[in-house]
Amino acid sequence: MRWAIAIMRNLNFQDSESSAHLCALFSKETGWPGRVLALWLALLLGGVRVLSAAVIGTNSPALPITRERIAALPVNQQASWREYLNHSDRQLIADQSFFFGEMRKHAVKETIVPPEGHSDSRLPLSKAQKWYGETEALRMADIVISFQTPAGGWSKNLDMTQHRRAPGELFSHDNASKYIADLDHDLPRHGHWSYVGTFDNDATIKQLRFLAKVIAAVGNEKDAPYRAAFLHGIEYVFAAQFPNGGWPQVWPLQGGYHDAITYNDDAMIKGLELLTEVAEGHNEFAFVPGPIRELAASSVRRGIDCILETQIEAAGRRTVWCQQHDALTLRPTSARNYEMPSQCGSESAGVRMFLMRLPNPNARTMATIDSSAAWFEKTKLRDVAWKAAGEQGRELIPTPGAGPLWARYYEIGTDHPIFGDRDKTIHDNVSEISKERRNGYSWYNERPQRALEQYRRWKDAYPRARAKRD
Repeated sequence: MRWAIAIMRNLNFQDSESSAHLCALFSKETGWPGRVLALWLALLLGGVRVLSAAVIGTNSPALPITRERIAALPVNQQASWREYLNHSDRQLIADQSFFFGEMRKHAVKETIVPPEGHSDSRLPLSKAQKWYGETEALRMADIVISFQTPAGGWSKNLDMTQHRRAPGELFSHDNASKYIADLDHDLPRHGHWSYVGTFDNDATIKQLRFLAKVIAAVGNEKDAPYRAAFLHGIEYVFAAQFPNGGWPQVWPLQGGYHDAITYNDDAMIKGLELLTEVAEGHNEFAFVPGPIRELAASSVRRGIDCILETQIEAAGRRTVWCQQHDALTLRPTSARNYEMPSQCGSESAGVRMFLMRLPNPNARTMATIDSSAAWFEKTKLRDVAWKAAGEQGRELIPTPGAGPLWARYYEIGTDHPIFGDRDKTIHDNVSEISKERRNGYSWYNERPQRALEQYRRWKDAYPRARAKRD
């Protein structure tokens, strides 16, 4: 009854109606008589407090990439990591020197905060091709170029429809959390210099895709500034890639969890998708020079190797991925206070769907896809829904016929859902975390179902390769 216990950990059964719901669900699942189930349920409910604890752990901060940690790596890995870190440090100094030199040159006394927005809604990518060569698109493209950092990337949450960046205007909006406290995992290392060049929230990737569409629409006579910005941005993507093939959330490195290999919000996967299209050179990427396309193809291969290496193994079986993995050890690591090392349902679904789109997957890739699919089948919940439940906000509610549903985080080794809070506590019952976090985060989702549906089609596409491997 593992699935039943998983539900028990996250449901409150304080009344007869809830108990009746559970009996009905269990009877449907097991075929047991109602009287037997009622007795079993009474016994189980009596032991609920044993199954659940108010706090089952504390979320420790992720470690940044440092020279001391690099020195502990195998000797044959140290040189590439030292050069990577040195490059990041040099670029950070160059970016900041450019900005503060600009302020002195233009006699700007105080920094200017740019307008806030969201890149996914401010840079359209689904317009007709003709639109990208017209006045409004070109105006936006000029704004995009003006906010490109000296390193070649972009920040997140910027409104790129209003005006070109002015001298002394920051490259990033105020991206700091409203809940920052002492020793918070999200505390910026450089004050207001945060997320200056990032892949978070689709930043950098969205700008590159937009510029590519503009380049394809305007033709060779007018594309020079956009082409230069695009190629500079692709070089930024190459420079940010770790020696082991992963990508951080922020580059130049910002420290903390930002230095980890980042699957969160599909950051690394969206970058790999872009580089795959660049390498192929189709459609709006036909202008990309051959040498850059070859580098993109190599970058994608290294990224895939990183994905395969970071698949979590627990209790002798391969499962899925964490939202972020330590760049040097590849182990699952934490991010924000409430994001703990774990097996992650949503982001792992995105990783699997990317792998299933690869042409001619090798045996190792196919085994990775198969094992992660088995984990998703094992951990899905049925007959429950994540929805509002009165003044307390969202809860996991018995709902016959609902699902399948997956938790965002699962404890490594047990596959039990776990939940974090802003005070870094880890819980096994979503009802025990603060109302603000319970209502302000996606603790359950249905995304893995799309990955399982794609998996069924994918299996049929490679019967010969599968038979040969087996």
